[in-house]
Amino acid sequence: MQNSTDRPRSSVRHHTISSEDEGQRLDNWLLRVAKGVPKSHVYKVVRSGQVRINGGRVKVSTRLKLGDVVRVPPMQIAERSSVRVPDKLCRSLMESVVLEAEDYLVVNKPAGVAVHAGSGLAFGVIDALRQGFNNPSIELVHRLDRATSGALLVAKNRKVARALQDQFRERSVGKHYLTLVHGHWPYSVSTIDAPLSSNKEHAGERRVTIDPVNGKPSLSRFAVLERFANVSLLQVTLETGRTHQIRVHTASQGCAVVGDERYGNNQDNARLRRLGLRRMFLHSHRLSFTWAGEAIDCIAPVGSEWDHALKHLKSESS
Repeated sequence: MQNSTDRPRSSVRHHTISSEDEGQRLDNWLLRVAKGVPKSHVYKVVRSGQVRINGGRVKVSTRLKLGDVVRVPPMQIAERSSVRVPDKLCRSLMESVVLEAEDYLVVNKPAGVAVHAGSGLAFGVIDALRQGFNNPSIELVHRLDRATSGALLVAKNRKVARALQDQFRERSVGKHYLTLVHGHWPYSVSTIDAPLSSNKEHAGERRVTIDPVNGKPSLSRFAVLERFANVSLLQVTLETGRTHQIRVHTASQGCAVVGDERYGNNQDNARLRRLGLRRMFLHSHRLSFTWAGEAIDCIAPVGSEWDHALKHLKSESS
């Protein structure tokens, strides 16, 4: 990334895209360039035409090309001191790394920890890993919901991140989840192909809905591993990777993910909380991808919370 001028931050700036930034989405690039600016404001200035590439209006999803000249308007940047992640959380996440290679690592993300800062959160998994590895270049390759646990792929620099992200876009990454859902999942439902639309507001919160007209293609495959009295254990393979895809697809069958407060049933969740099931039971169990010509297959164990839950569900079913 090169600046054509050395203007103060309050003036319009023009950036020429280098090979290091080539291929990134415009919104992700702007959030990095204008650190501290709220995401909503970044989207606003793009939609209003204040951000331009080679003189033309663009969308937030535009991918940057080598040599593009990006006009960045003045934006009020909230200066803040560098984030310090609590040592206990940092150590815990370092100990949760299940695979480390020269260019990437896979961490078994705990439920309840966000992957990055935002929405009132000062830090996330990525901040802890940058601090723990003393490497500010570490980048997320993909994301998991805050309440979802399991395998999270992280690159040790931006170039590697882009290459791995390409595999996600090309749908060549194997994404396998385990989930507990309310009710008895029908054996006849092995595939749900239902387009999803995101970023809809409902009662003040972001929602994802099945939208056959305007939704993006969303395909999930299901296999029943075990049935309990009122809960099913499923393996889910994602062919696409839409926001809340598993949560919305399972809820569409009347079998919402256990502990899902957004798409689930409060009474069902309350009943299972009394059994000690106090989290959302969705876990990224396995990731399969390729790197440097080698096929990588990484498994993230479910941990003690799942063992506890399965023990109580089996006891209830007996």
